[in-house]
Amino acid sequence: MSRAVTNNPGNPASAPLAAPDIRAQFATARAAGKRAKEAAESLGLSEGAAVAAHAGEHGHPLKAVPLQGSWLEMLQALEACGPLMALTRNEGVVHEKTGIYTNVSATGPVGIALGEDIDLRLFFAQWHAGFAVTELANDPARPPSRSLQFYNASGRAVHKIFTREATDLAAFDAVVSRFAQPSAGYVFGKAPAPEAVRPDPDIDADGLREAWGAMQDTHEFFGLTRKFGVERQQSFRLVEGQFAWRAEPQAVSRLLDEAAVDGLPIMVFVGSGGCIQIHTGPVRNIKPLDTPHAQWINVLDAGFNLHLRTDMVASVWVVEKPTADGVVTSVEAFDHAGELMAMFFGARKPGKPELQGWRDLVARLPQAQQDEVVHAA
Repeated sequence: MSRAVTNNPGNPASAPLAAPDIRAQFATARAAGKRAKEAAESLGLSEGAAVAAHAGEHGHPLKAVPLQGSWLEMLQALEACGPLMALTRNEGVVHEKTGIYTNVSATGPVGIALGEDIDLRLFFAQWHAGFAVTELANDPARPPSRSLQFYNASGRAVHKIFTREATDLAAFDAVVSRFAQPSAGYVFGKAPAPEAVRPDPDIDADGLREAWGAMQDTHEFFGLTRKFGVERQQSFRLVEGQFAWRAEPQAVSRLLDEAAVDGLPIMVFVGSGGCIQIHTGPVRNIKPLDTPHAQWINVLDAGFNLHLRTDMVASVWVVEKPTADGVVTSVEAFDHAGELMAMFFGARKPGKPELQGWRDLVARLPQAQQDEVVHAA
């Protein structure tokens, strides 16, 4: 039985689309070259709502089987599948890493994957729905795409997992069969409004700077922002000149280019709200790409791809956090909505100081000009 899909953020005043209409229009948009997220949004839907409409029997290229159960157990079961491609994205960045899901565990709703290549921080409270998705390629000579896709309550993708040529498909099918729940009937709602940022004068800036200087571990930063009720970029602004500096938006491209030239191992963090995905190691093949609608900087390496929209970068910060092992320096890029796009660090093991090569690279990044700083503030 077909049901109407009510999630319609792009055009909330319009009547809900029925599932058959979504399938037909989505297939047309995909055949025209739109990415899945863009195809869904062209229908006024979140990606999760569009995928959910493809459950059940039908003849369209994309088919979705709802999944249910322990997300942790599902990810742990993937180890038997061998190499898979993990994908985590936000509005402006896509992070793709191929490897095996190993050492997956959780404490309450917070999980972690610590494989050699698949390195994730998992926030299961944000995982509302899951689907096993099979989609035929536009080119009939290519095999269909097979994936597990997970969405938050507003239909935003929090994590996706794709089969690769070396994947054990029988083991993958066994995971899907174990967790399939065709009657799950996932429904998505509107995304909550972002939390209002407190005015700067309401923040104890002196206390913030003192607590910042006393940090012994980078993981203390999240608790520090909660204690002082300060938004991330706001905290940088309030310690600017002491622990944080502004760089020019093109600093991200410069960072990747120079890391590739130097052969410097770096860490690249990209988060979706429900998952943070991390690459640790060198980057080698850096390729810019300009299209009529977007400008990208890409890392196209074996086992690791990064696609970052440079035209969406509104601000870049160089941030220093004291730790027991010495100062740890990050470069953090934000979009025009103030959302964190990506974070970059020098590769580092706990108990080891930061690489001097990373500090030297960061010191060479172009700083924002003073008039840009005044305008941004």
